[in-house]
Amino acid sequence: MTAGSGGAAGERGPCVIVDPYSSGALFAEALAREGLPFAAVVSSARPPEAYASSYRPEDFSEVIVYDGDLDDVVRRVRALGPRCVVAGCESGVELAERLTPLVLPDLANVPELADARRDKSRMAEAVAAAGLPVIPQLCTADVEEAADWLEKEGLVGADLVIKPPKSASTDGVIKIAGGADWRSVFERQIGRVNQFGEIDDRLIVQKFVTGTEYVVDTFSHGGKHSLVDVCAYGKVDNGPHMAVYDTMRWLPPDDPAVPGLAEYVFGVLDAVGMRFGSAHVEVMGTADGPVLIELGARPHGGGQPRFNRNATGDSQIDRTVRWLAGGELPQSYELLRHQMCVFHMARRSGTVRNTSVLEAIPALPSHHFSVRNISDGDHVPVTKDLVDSLNFGFAILSHPDEEQILRDYRTIRDLEGRLLIGGMRSTPSPS
Repeated sequence: MTAGSGGAAGERGPCVIVDPYSSGALFAEALAREGLPFAAVVSSARPPEAYASSYRPEDFSEVIVYDGDLDDVVRRVRALGPRCVVAGCESGVELAERLTPLVLPDLANVPELADARRDKSRMAEAVAAAGLPVIPQLCTADVEEAADWLEKEGLVGADLVIKPPKSASTDGVIKIAGGADWRSVFERQIGRVNQFGEIDDRLIVQKFVTGTEYVVDTFSHGGKHSLVDVCAYGKVDNGPHMAVYDTMRWLPPDDPAVPGLAEYVFGVLDAVGMRFGSAHVEVMGTADGPVLIELGARPHGGGQPRFNRNATGDSQIDRTVRWLAGGELPQSYELLRHQMCVFHMARRSGTVRNTSVLEAIPALPSHHFSVRNISDGDHVPVTKDLVDSLNFGFAILSHPDEEQILRDYRTIRDLEGRLLIGGMRSTPSPS
């Protein structure tokens, strides 16, 4: 089943990528393969530190730097006659949402809902206004307002989450068991500078919900949405740090959870005004049904499209390029082989030794790709969020036999447990 053929907005100029970092850096190769031109707009002269290693300015025919003068960027982008303007990663979402309506209004998402595609509080409000279930939450800069809200909602003494409304990769996300000392956490986090260099001048206080966490990656054009992949996260608590990434497993499209997730996510995309481009939607599958965690109006990060291509033969990058080239676009996806991402994890902070044990990972039968960013003598921080996980490393396991993947996952955790961190053996996470 197809979702229709592609087609650009009539221009012959480049596809403009705003902040071509993380997975956004993959657009260059995919566009070049189809003989399509491309250029970059960057939201600051230097990329955020978390994305710096993925930035390849030499790939682009032109790089336009936004220095606060939006009119200048609009003028320069218009002069290129662009085919489309898309965000490469989270740091580019706001600028892309401001730029596109002024340059290519036919390919713009709903301008009035731009905040709902970046600010986690605004997106929850938009989704609730559309009649879809959301997690109970309040966004405020006032600790007393938060206290009153907890009292009113009957959440005093309940498990809570405090997080910034604008960030990514679980940066600044803190679980508070039983709500213990939530005030001091709030007061410590308010005013913090996040990984994008922005000040967290408001915080979300949210009820902690349990269930299976899913990621649903989509591509939209003309307001029509299609599934690119659905994955299930496995997470564990790492000391006081909530829901640290353990695994991400690709689901087949006939998995019983997929139809309900797709229906809910497509409703979320409509609610936040998503009409064109990629979206990365995280959803908690609770006993009462799916609820939104957050949405990113950009491709799945961390280079996931490369691995998704291995599992499904497709990706959000590929669908964007296929649309530009006028190709047919599927409504869903197929799973060609079982696949899992295993995130490395440090159970404590300290100097690491015995890292050679991890050199056995590439020889595993299901090994597809892996990266390890540690060497003997390095200081390793306790893993508390996705940035820490990616800085440590991860492995992609891919194989026709799902049981082989599970065996290799357990081997990786056993190898990890033989690392010496701070002079002590690491403890493998639960299987």
